[in-house]
Amino acid sequence: MPKLQGFEFWSRTLRGARHVVAPMVDQSELAWRLLSRRHGAQLCYTPMLHAQVFVRDANYRKENLYCEVCPEDRPLIVQFCANDPEVFVQAALLAQDYCDAIDLNLGCPQMIAKRGHYGAFLQDEWDLLQRMILLAHEKLSVPVTCKIRVFPEIDKTVRYAQMLEKAGCQLLTVHGRTKEQKGPLSGAASWEHIKAVRKAVAIPVFANGNIQCLQDVERCLRDTGVQGVMSAEGNLHNPALFEGRSPAVWELAEEYLDIVREHPCPLSYVRAHLFKLWHHTLQVHQELREELAKVKTLEGIAAVSQELKLRCQEEISRQEGAKPTGDLPFHWICQPYIRPGPREGSKEKAGARSKRALEEEECGTEVLSKNKQKKQLRNPHKTFDPSLKPKYAKCDQCGNPKGNRCVFSLCRGCCKKRASKETADCPGHGLLFKTKLEKSLAWKEAQPELQEPQPAAPGTPGGFSEVMGSALA
Repeated sequence: MPKLQGFEFWSRTLRGARHVVAPMVDQSELAWRLLSRRHGAQLCYTPMLHAQVFVRDANYRKENLYCEVCPEDRPLIVQFCANDPEVFVQAALLAQDYCDAIDLNLGCPQMIAKRGHYGAFLQDEWDLLQRMILLAHEKLSVPVTCKIRVFPEIDKTVRYAQMLEKAGCQLLTVHGRTKEQKGPLSGAASWEHIKAVRKAVAIPVFANGNIQCLQDVERCLRDTGVQGVMSAEGNLHNPALFEGRSPAVWELAEEYLDIVREHPCPLSYVRAHLFKLWHHTLQVHQELREELAKVKTLEGIAAVSQELKLRCQEEISRQEGAKPTGDLPFHWICQPYIRPGPREGSKEKAGARSKRALEEEECGTEVLSKNKQKKQLRNPHKTFDPSLKPKYAKCDQCGNPKGNRCVFSLCRGCCKKRASKETADCPGHGLLFKTKLEKSLAWKEAQPELQEPQPAAPGTPGGFSEVMGSALA
């Protein structure tokens, strides 16, 4: 059977999917995909898989794809990150019999993608991307698709999409944010970029970004003209998003835990999903947040979820006939999480500033990042106020903190190099090159001179061989 392409692939293989669950690392595993499909999702992606690891590690293939084969889990697209055409195609060939298409991740903006040189950090390497897509299009029996982020300029984004289409991409997912828009700098996704791409290419386009409820899905389809809408964070907080429902959290939590018992996955995945589902309730019942973080078994997680359910039901019974109070009066229903943006005063400069810079700016206030909150739980006396941090004098050569008693005013690494070169001592760093050399010379002078062997006198046996020769004669 010939490989379907473009709109024929979308309408026949993907069954005209409009409601799509995004690829999410450690979050779009089989159990979550099945839950989402039961509640309106028509197409799902696997979590992003590393092509190089997938090729070399049979256990990685087994754990992340081969053991997750399920007839209910179709249509399915497997996503890889890669930066080498041959490796990408090798991984895709190993996966193509277990899915309906192979997706190349060109949208991951995280630091790990920058270090690994993949995801959105390949978007300026058009020659490399052309070779990757072209080779995959030629070698694979299933279509190749791409998920991208936009450039700040609409026209460059359009040319980028057209380049991928020309290379052989059969479906394009466009996340309407740049690679710099992440974390507290996320901001709103640009549907104008997505709309421009949709008009400029002749392949199906999915939109990603700003999707929190079914009304957002319908508005996005209408305003951009795309074929489908992908949801990531919105789906994690409400798997029934595509049904247009906001059910009680425990309804979906219990259903998900039942699926996990049938299709097991790492406990860390389950815990992360429960944290997302119960996010708003855990703001009210803070003590159960720590309990959920500590439990070590699936049944332990289920017990915490059950306790949260009971507390919510008690609260509901108390509120009957009374006016709801508090900041989150209906925290027990699945609802979107609105990510807080940067503080108002720093909006103009936000685009040029890092996440760490924003965190450092806020560390003197009550708002701390999640990592800092965890550190403070472990050490209640820990402070993140920069004014209270000890000030260190810097090494004259590398800028690291210098030793207070270093004779060279350097850090230990630079001091060691200099002391070794100059055969000098630095008691402050415990480096004694000069002292050890002097001791070594003194020891040698104190030893008696070794007696050199005297040559044998004429006519006397000159050694073992000569003696043995005489005996034999």
